[in-house]
Order: sequence, then C-alpha cells, then structure tokens
Amino acid sequence: MRRLLDRFKIAGPGDNATEEREADDEGFFSTQFMERPELSRAASAWTSRALAVGAQGLDPAMGVELLLKAWHDDTFTTLLGEAEHEKLRTHLEFVTVPAGRELIVQDEKGDYALVILEGLVAVDRVQPTGERARLAELREGDVLGEMSLLDAGARFASCQTLSRCSLAIITRSALDEFAIEEPRLGFALMAGVARRLSLRMRQLSARLGALLTAG
Repeated sequence: MRRLLDRFKIAGPGDNATEEREADDEGFFSTQFMERPELSRAASAWTSRALAVGAQGLDPAMGVELLLKAWHDDTFTTLLGEAEHEKLRTHLEFVTVPAGRELIVQDEKGDYALVILEGLVAVDRVQPTGERARLAELREGDVLGEMSLLDAGARFASCQTLSRCSLAIITRSALDEFAIEEPRLGFALMAGVARRLSLRMRQLSARLGALLTAG
C-alpha cells in the first residue's frame, strides 16, 4: 500500500529519488501484466459455467481418444496425424460433468460448443410458464451449442446432463487460433461441427414437415 501511495506524491525540486521511483513504477506495472497474462485476453463463458456445473478435468490423451472414436465417421478427422492430435490435447479442454447439471442455459450468450464424448444430454426449450419441452436427447458424437459458437447469438435451448458425461469444449478463441495457425485442424473441427448442425436442421425440417402435413 505504501508503494502505491508513494506513486501519487509530487516530488520536489532536486528530488534525487524521482528517477528511481519512475523506474520502479515501470517495473512494477510491467511485472503485474507479465505475471497475469489473462488480463490481456477475455475469458470464455465456459470458465464460469465449468465452475457452476462442477466440471472435473479429464486426461487430455483420453479426451482426444474419445473424440476420435466419437467422430470416427468424419473423413477429415480420421486424416489427422499425431502432431495434430497433440495440438488437440493442448488446445482443447476435456472434462467430466455429473448428472443433473445445466451445461447451457437458454437465452444466455455463449462462445463455446460442447462435443459429447460419453453420456446423455437433454435439450429442452423452456416455456414462459417454466415448463420444459423436450426437443432432443443427444449422445456420443453430438454437439451442443454450435449455433452460438458460430454466430455469437443467444442460446435457443437449455441442455442438461441426464447421466455423467465426458465432454470436449471448443471455444471461439481456440477455433480462431486453429484457423490461423493450424488450418487443416481448424477445418476438420469446423467440418465436424457443421456436419452435425446440418443433420440437426434436417431432422428439425422433417419434424416440422410432418406436423404441417398432419395439420
């Protein structure tokens, strides 16, 4: 505290300590930023959500193995080599979450998507009355929150774990980094997400078509 107060004292004429204090100030502030690099970048919304749901870290090697297994039918994913697998281990986050936890909350802003590696997740649309209308139940290989990841819009539905789940988290910042530094890897992830989004939209169109025909 004394060091901080000293910075606001006005040095008098001939104060030999002025230059010393200026050098000290410069070192103090530069040290603070070097020690706390997180101040220079915004944290993902997943950071606070992970705390809220009690997420526990999953071994990255196991996480990548589960991801490759879940997306084994994706051409671009199967073509990735060991060097790219290592990038996935260091740039993606892998966690486990207990049953009954809200991974995504309707209408909130989000900058991350979740790939289900193991377990079952309910996707519900919360009605104005508070009741939940079940839209889908997703499992291994499916993606949650991909629309908000791509367009930065509000979440359309809430997603709750129905069992203990293992998940891979893809944040917008990680995806941007892959696109610039590892375009082949970034494309593989984008292709996997886009493929599942397309399948989801086709299923929704089929359901709407059936409802309109019945009506």
